[in-house]
Amino acid sequence: MNEPLVLGIESSCDETGIGIVRGRRLLSNTIASSMDEHARYGGVIPEVAARAHLEALQPSIEKALAEARVTLDDLDAIAVTSGPGLAGALMVGVGAAKGLAVSLNKPLYAVNHLVGHIAADILASPDHETEPLEYPTIALLVSGGHTSLLHVRDLTTDVELLGETVDDAAGEAFDKVARLLGLPYPGGPQIDRAAVGGDPAAIRFPRGLSKASDLEKHRYDFSFSGLKTAVARWIERAEANGEQIPVADVAASFREAVVDVLVTKALAACEDRGVPRLLLGGGVIANKRLREVALRRADAAGVTVRIPPLSLCTDNGAMIAGLAAELIASGRGPSTLAFGADSTLPVTEIQVSSA
Repeated sequence: MNEPLVLGIESSCDETGIGIVRGRRLLSNTIASSMDEHARYGGVIPEVAARAHLEALQPSIEKALAEARVTLDDLDAIAVTSGPGLAGALMVGVGAAKGLAVSLNKPLYAVNHLVGHIAADILASPDHETEPLEYPTIALLVSGGHTSLLHVRDLTTDVELLGETVDDAAGEAFDKVARLLGLPYPGGPQIDRAAVGGDPAAIRFPRGLSKASDLEKHRYDFSFSGLKTAVARWIERAEANGEQIPVADVAASFREAVVDVLVTKALAACEDRGVPRLLLGGGVIANKRLREVALRRADAAGVTVRIPPLSLCTDNGAMIAGLAAELIASGRGPSTLAFGADSTLPVTEIQVSSA
């Protein structure tokens, strides 16, 4: 089965993603987001997310099939995110995938959400052709719930976790700082808009886990909780002094601190491991400043950067289907039905419960 037709289900957080691929060719990428339902709370509420997945799954599957111009019977396999993510949200997708696989008598592939973000880069669509992913590569994945630095020697067999966030993920920090500045959820795009015209050097906010003493133990790990607190204290002092908060400068300076840490650690991994390739993935990659700085500094370091289309950077089912298609092409058998939702699934477990 060189070019299997695979339907992928992604439900790890607040987006119900259904994707259909034929090998590495993207046929459909349908996403139903419950972001507006979470906005009133200023963040993702797990129970709300799970309920939204239940409501969105069937119409999203029907929409994806129509867009791809295929039927359920045409499919060669079903794929689903087993983890990591929100337990309740994952359970909805896992249950749906098992039901489809059993009722259609199709093989089922349970895969890792984070590795799926890497697979997003290999998918080609009518308006986006892609070159094969070269190995090894360093991958920086930045989203609302995850900030991870990976050494990818092979997409289907060998992914090593180099470092990850020890507290808040980058996306969470954007949400919390946006709230401090009186900006709505989600914080990433709001901070981006607020930073227009701001001076990124106006305020020197701390770069977490970047001191020499920290680098010995946490060279590739990330911490953004202290940065968020530093922004809060700066705002408190300014307000106590009766000063008007320069929102654009605070937003730009905060964003610069996040970007600086992400890019510095990613390029350090490239240098340390002798890998002149860096892949960026995850929803926060939509941040224009992050892409600009990464491309400029990587070019100066002789590192090639790959960034999937922004529509494939956020959580989506196409990347899950794409990873499963790669597993099938490499000869891997399907998962058994013994797997469940695993909110802390390690990135080294690319496929779960393989036969």
